[in-house]
Amino acid sequence: MVKLTINGREFQAEPCDTVLTVATRGGINIPTLCHSESIHDYGACRVCLVEVERRGRKRLVTSCLYPVEEGLKVTTDSDKVKRVRSTVMELLIARCPESIDVKEMAKKLGVTESRFVAEDEKSSKDNCVLCGMCARVCSEVVGASAISLVNRGTEREVALPFYDDTGACIACGSCAYICPTGAITLVDTATKRIISWPKGTADFPLKACTSCGIHFAPVKQLEYMAATAHLSPSEFELCPDCRKME
Repeated sequence: MVKLTINGREFQAEPCDTVLTVATRGGINIPTLCHSESIHDYGACRVCLVEVERRGRKRLVTSCLYPVEEGLKVTTDSDKVKRVRSTVMELLIARCPESIDVKEMAKKLGVTESRFVAEDEKSSKDNCVLCGMCARVCSEVVGASAISLVNRGTEREVALPFYDDTGACIACGSCAYICPTGAITLVDTATKRIISWPKGTADFPLKACTSCGIHFAPVKQLEYMAATAHLSPSEFELCPDCRKME
């Protein structure tokens, strides 16, 4: 165990813990847009910046990535932290001025408008903050790697790897569920699932229950589940409701 202080309070933590983990466990709120316990942290949104003091030197770090260590002093609400965090929110507002989620978080941090304007008018309307949570959940949790961040700088965007549809997407919708700003959406119609991301869309047929006829899940997702669980496809012929009545 290591000892550290956060906002003057003493904590003990495992060496593998991050500052964000320890602060959250201790009831200290550090805002973040791209943290989820389901996936590895990436430090993309920069909203979780805190100030750390180590061996007499202070600097700003992303709390989701910074590991705890013996004697570390952390401040989550200094004037410097608040000032830089507000600037980060202004940049996010400039990139995604129509995102309700970004504006709500900005408002909580006392930011209601931005001094900046996005040069690319198209990117300012897609609500994507380029956090990469969609790509990470697809790769780390689903194991499909069907979506990723491509290009660099102002050209960076969410897209199919190498802009090539390899058919890897199983239509599970994990990318839409974890997206913090609603940039990726999922809609189920009577017979198909439609997944849309900032510059693309795809639809997938839903499986019809062999008992009641209701379309209940993407065919590709059920095939993937059967293959990874080493089960017969016949195990997925019934919808959840009909399965309960068996």
